[in-house]
This record gives sequence, C-alpha cells and structure tokens, in this order.
Amino acid sequence: MTSQLQNRLESGIFTVTAELTLPDSSIKDELVETALKLSPYCDALNVTDATSAIPHFSSLAAASILLDNDIEPVMQISARDRNRIAIQGDVLGAHSLGIRNIFCITGDAVIFGDHPDAKPVFDLDSISMLAAIEKMTKDGCFMSGRKITPKPALFLGAAANPFAPPQSYRPHRTVKKWRAGASFFQTQFCFDLQIMKSFTEKLIELCNGKPPPILAGLGPLKSSRMARWLRDKIPGVSIPDHIIERMEKYPQKDQAQVGLEISKETTENLKLIRGISGIHIMAYKWEQAVKDIVEDTGLSKNKRLP
Repeated sequence: MTSQLQNRLESGIFTVTAELTLPDSSIKDELVETALKLSPYCDALNVTDATSAIPHFSSLAAASILLDNDIEPVMQISARDRNRIAIQGDVLGAHSLGIRNIFCITGDAVIFGDHPDAKPVFDLDSISMLAAIEKMTKDGCFMSGRKITPKPALFLGAAANPFAPPQSYRPHRTVKKWRAGASFFQTQFCFDLQIMKSFTEKLIELCNGKPPPILAGLGPLKSSRMARWLRDKIPGVSIPDHIIERMEKYPQKDQAQVGLEISKETTENLKLIRGISGIHIMAYKWEQAVKDIVEDTGLSKNKRLP
C-alpha cells in the first residue's frame, strides 16, 4: 500500500505538507489537537525527531498516533541519535504500524541543543541511512545481508538546502541523496526565489529532465527581529534585505501579517517555478498561518484533486 503523499506527488498534484510542533508532554491529546488544526489543509504532516538536538515527543509514537486519527505522517529519523541497528529496527517497527513516509536527516550537532554533553552517534549520515533503508525496501535485506520477509514498502524523503554555501554544490548533493534512495525532498525556508529557480534548473539538468519532487520550505515570519535572527543564527537560511526592510516599515504589532503576506506571495511565485512540486510549511506554534496560506493561495484540498 502506497502513501497518499506518494500518490499525490507521483500524480503531479501540487502538494502541501507542514511541520507538526511536537509537545514536551506525554499527553497525546495535545498532539492530536494541534494535528487536527493542520490536517484539513495538508496532505501529510512531518513529525520531527528531536529537532535542534532538543528532546520532544517521540517521532515514532507521534506518527502512530496521527495514523490512529486518520492523519498521514512523515516520520523523521535522525542519524545523530541511533546506530544502524536501531535505525533498521525502527524502520521495520514503523512499517508494521502502517507508517509509509520516512524522512532521513543527519541531525543537528548536540552542542546546539539543551543537552550539550550528550554523546552523539552518527553511525550513519542521511545519505548512508537512505541507502540502508533503500536496501531494505528494494532488496529485502538488512545492511548485513540478512533477509527481510516481506519487504517493507516505504516512500523515502530527505532534506535539501539550495541556499547553503556553496550554492553551486547543492543540486549535486541532492542528486546524491536521490540516487541513494530519496524519492522526494523538502527544503530549508525559501525567501530567495532566484536561488531556488537556479537550484531547480540545475537539478533538472542533472536528472536528465526528470528530477525528484521538491517541496519548497515556507517559513512565515512573525517579525523583522525573527527574520534577522533566522538569517544570522540558522545555517543555510537566506533572507534578502528587501524582505526585512519591508517588514520594518510596519509597527511590531502588524509585522506578523506582513510576514504572512510575504509567504502567500512566495507560494504564488513557487507555483510558477519548474521543478517545484509543492510547499512544506514550517510555522512554529502558528497553525492559523498554515490555514491562511493554503486557503488564500488556492491550495485547499478540494481545489487540488486530480
């Protein structure tokens, strides 16, 4: 059984995913409440795996809970915290629960989180993890060669960052992940459309005209201060001066609405870029922004039916 996300992307339907903020709580109702605010507007929700090296609710447990509530998850797995034995075991367990979308990331260094003395694993990185899981799905065996019966059916995703230096290398790294097993990509926040366009053009060339689906990252900004912090503190985030200057023209109380309008304009422009298959919205604790962006850009589910 293939996932809804896979079916939509392979059908060429412009797709919407969003990142679900996982709680610092063991009460699953909090998770479900937040997910239900997003799911009417998205084809799938990403459940993160200790993003920024900070522990939160388990991505495996969260993905299972979403399925129980008829919401399709994209389960992230970070190589930072598991060796190859644990990763392969989690993948089989996830498949047994009905999880079909697996998103492979290397993971942020522990020094950036709130447990800087934690011991990182990094037995694999995102590319070698993709290759390991691809071996499980295509060859039906573990990395050791031991057989798996039946083979798990999974749709693998990975991150792409067109904006990180050196930008000329980014399409090539994306192709490496694609060849290792990634079938779709979600990108870092997109604020610079020209860089994104150059990235997709080169990717199309490298893939002989048939690139993997790219979901462009969308990060609605709540303030010019937030924009400057993202640009200065988060590696690979590129926010042009004109966006920050546009927000600074307005009082603080109005800047979130300006940030939302910028996200809507960006979405409309992304629709026109060849190679962009959808958007991935990362609106931390701002579920209303997801609804507004999707509805106001004509991307409601009933308008995206095949």
